[in-house]
Amino acid sequence: MKIIDTHVHIYPDAIAEKAMESISNFYGLSVRNPCKISDLVSNMRQNGIEKSVVCSVATSKHQVCKINDFMASCKSNPLFHPLATLHPDMDRDEITCEIARIKELGLKGLKIHPDCQSFKLNGERGRKLFDALGDFELPILVHTGDRRFDFSHPEYMIDVARDYPHLTFVAAHFGGWTEWDQAMKYKGLKNVFFDTSSSLFRLDAHIAKTVIFGLGLDKFMFGTDFPMWKCTEEIERVLSLDLGEKNNEHIFSLNAKRVFKIE
Repeated sequence: MKIIDTHVHIYPDAIAEKAMESISNFYGLSVRNPCKISDLVSNMRQNGIEKSVVCSVATSKHQVCKINDFMASCKSNPLFHPLATLHPDMDRDEITCEIARIKELGLKGLKIHPDCQSFKLNGERGRKLFDALGDFELPILVHTGDRRFDFSHPEYMIDVARDYPHLTFVAAHFGGWTEWDQAMKYKGLKNVFFDTSSSLFRLDAHIAKTVIFGLGLDKFMFGTDFPMWKCTEEIERVLSLDLGEKNNEHIFSLNAKRVFKIE
């Protein structure tokens, strides 16, 4: 079975350990998985993952260009499908110029994280970002949900999806980390897709299946949130839902190929 991992964090080796320590502290989770690029490649090969959609988040606007340059360098590895980043503190002209550069660099989409970047998805700073994106044709992976903050609530993602129907969004973590009870509110939104990352370790299997079939099997893509979780464990968690071979094929690869335009 072909596997595409649609949610992978990647960093230059020099800062990988420090970055993961910061993420562990942010979520209050003990993450001790090796997190260098070679570790990711090893995990992919050991678990039969053919392609990883890799991303990194700018926590200040001054990091954006440097991160996007790094993500562009990841294109040289055929295992990687790299996404760009932006930051809401950028002004409209800066965003417009960087979007043009993202396209020139050949990056495959965008990753934003309202909680780490401290902006409300449907607030003024968020809308400035989405307004500047214009007719951006690439998918936008959005960290969604966290009961500790008031930035990425699923209802805010739903507001944005309705107001920007021409943009394609992937609402990470079953549409809302720790706010999975809100998931069915996405029903009917044609421009929102979902990944399975950082959810099935806690989400009841019956509820997970209800959400998947309720929102549409064609909407869900496999994701590990590497290096938050071990790839082997995340694959097993999806398989344990007992969705059937054909349905698993859609979640593990076919939907990702369509949404992220992976050949």
